[in-house]
Amino acid sequence: MDISIIIPAFNESQKIGRDVEAAASFFSETGLEGEVIVVDDGSSDDTAEVARQAKIPSPLKRIILRLEKNSGKGASVKRGVLESKGKVVLYADSGTCIPYANALPVIRKIMAGELDLGLGSRRLRETVILRNRTLRRRIISWVFHQAAIFVAGLPRWISDSQCGFKVYKGNIARELFAGLVTSGFLFELEIILKALRRGLRIEEFPVEWTCDLDSRLRPAAQAKNVLKELLEIRAMMKSPGFLKF
Repeated sequence: MDISIIIPAFNESQKIGRDVEAAASFFSETGLEGEVIVVDDGSSDDTAEVARQAKIPSPLKRIILRLEKNSGKGASVKRGVLESKGKVVLYADSGTCIPYANALPVIRKIMAGELDLGLGSRRLRETVILRNRTLRRRIISWVFHQAAIFVAGLPRWISDSQCGFKVYKGNIARELFAGLVTSGFLFELEIILKALRRGLRIEEFPVEWTCDLDSRLRPAAQAKNVLKELLEIRAMMKSPGFLKF
């Protein structure tokens, strides 16, 4: 199997059908074989059923997973990655903020054995922002990025650790996520830091990004949990067992 596309979703019944159909179109247009895995993070709406009813071509494998309770974005992506079978694993936020075709150059590099992780970035010069975040959200994002650098040790050359569009070599993704501890918003930071410590080949790539104005992320309301996770990741990095996953 070429690619596993993983879409975590929490109360996304208004978007998830389009997400699944966009992923299916990507497979049809590229001729790649794979699967679409939707992980419903304990939604109170009919997210899982809408994903199940989305129209896709019959050869494409569709897997709908549901967590019994809302467990966090990290827990959702982890579940999807561990269920995946693809040589390449692509994780994308619900809302189709970035066209799946943006990942093609990175997918080719991973398949050619030239790369282990590709990180979509909204901050690269070549990136195209079709609809940006509010000024308040941009300021909060900048503050978090500085905290990730100074508190957790994120290298400065990584410009956008939290962009919800990443591509992994399949077996490496499954190894990294098997040991994931962070269940919430900052799971991506933990994965990146582990990958760097392991010496994996990582690069950022530009995207065409449209801000989802209906995002489930509420930075101010979640600030306490984000700070808690950031401190936990800092402590984890200093632990002798940080690379045991």
